[in-house]
Amino acid sequence: MRRVQEYARGVALAPPAAAGPATDTGTTIAFWPDPDIFDTVECSFAVLAGRVREVALLNRGLTLSLTDERPAGGTRSVSFRYPDGAGDFVALLDAETERVLPEVIAFEWEDERMAGIAEVALSWRSAREERVRSFANSAPTPEGGTHVDGFRTGVAAALTEHALRHGLLKPDGPGLGADRVGEGLTAVVSVRLDRPEHHGPTGARLGGATVRDGVEQGVREHLGSWLDRHPERAAAVIGRITRDTDPDPDER
Repeated sequence: MRRVQEYARGVALAPPAAAGPATDTGTTIAFWPDPDIFDTVECSFAVLAGRVREVALLNRGLTLSLTDERPAGGTRSVSFRYPDGAGDFVALLDAETERVLPEVIAFEWEDERMAGIAEVALSWRSAREERVRSFANSAPTPEGGTHVDGFRTGVAAALTEHALRHGLLKPDGPGLGADRVGEGLTAVVSVRLDRPEHHGPTGARLGGATVRDGVEQGVREHLGSWLDRHPERAAAVIGRITRDTDPDPDER
């Protein structure tokens, strides 16, 4: 059964009403900005399409479509679906750069302590700058937060532990801290939480010590397992990090 409900300024105008049989599953939302709330009611199709694609990338296997019925010459529409979720996200971010690894490392797990699910994808490029995109319940967290802190600590711990076990680092030397492993790193860190704790008026930063601990442990375990299963690729990543971050012997 297909049902329709109309809202104005976030308030339902009437209960859901039956509108005939359904031919498919899903939700369709038709909207128009309220001029009494927004400075402009002119929506950018490109901006909306970018956000719809982002949400599709953060929700593996979900199909999202956007249709603009405003053009006089006919509607325009785009549709997105990404079977590998965050892994596809990192692949798109690195589409035009040279990568150290031939594939993207991606994993997802549930953690009862933080009452949610975390999804992480990462890879290393030949470039030096770090690119980490973070999200909570599919909303961007441009100022990072505890999920990003846990991610960075977990990556550094997993790489350092693997390097020490396989003789890729000297036991008495410096470990692979978060500042070192971040060079050339591209990553997407996404958490879906029952009770997200946002900081700041716009929710740009995620809080919660349990989130940090859950993401750190999960990344440490899953990335550590991947490194153990792919020792040659692990050595390539660690070698790239140590070559690019160790001081020149002539400068010591």
